Amino acid sequence: MDLIDVIKGRRSIRAYKPDLVPKETILKVLDAANWAPSGMNLQQWYFIVATDQVKREVADVYGRLTEEKIPRKEERTKEQEKFLKWAKTLGGAPVVIGLLTDYEDEPRRRKMHLQSVAAAFQNLLLAAYAEGLGTCWMTGPLRGEEELRSILKVPEDKELVCITPLGFPVEDEVVIPPRQDPGLNQKIKWVGFC
Repeated sequence: MDLIDVIKGRRSIRAYKPDLVPKETILKVLDAANWAPSGMNLQQWYFIVATDQVKREVADVYGRLTEEKIPRKEERTKEQEKFLKWAKTLGGAPVVIGLLTDYEDEPRRRKMHLQSVAAAFQNLLLAAYAEGLGTCWMTGPLRGEEELRSILKVPEDKELVCITPLGFPVEDEVVIPPRQDPGLNQKIKWVGFC
């Protein structure tokens, strides 16, 4: 699959088949993440791969947090109900992956760590798509970070940056949202370029 096709084709998936993802495939996806560029070549990313009960506990936290933010059941829209179901189950994905980086107090160094993890996470998402898997870049569950740290057994010297469900997508046709400024007329400023 052409890299540009992978970049343009990957979407956030919110419904997954219950089929297990082979460990070898997960390792292949994580290996791609491990080849990301990183600040000072520190490669300061770490992965937590969870299934079964641990995955369900992560989904429980996100479901509860989501339910606290939306109207009561009798006042919810269909879209809110659908999103809550997604949050409570992570779309039925059999795997959840958390990305960590080294904890850092110094603001510039912390920014470097976060940027490095973002590069690794993008590689992970693209590699998963190339392997026929779905993902969804999630930071919303981090509202319950302390609980998630406990559930995922995150060491004290690491920061939990984001999570993604991982599995085979149910959706055969995913709607591709239009790009904002598809001609890049507002998003690019040329300076000193002829």
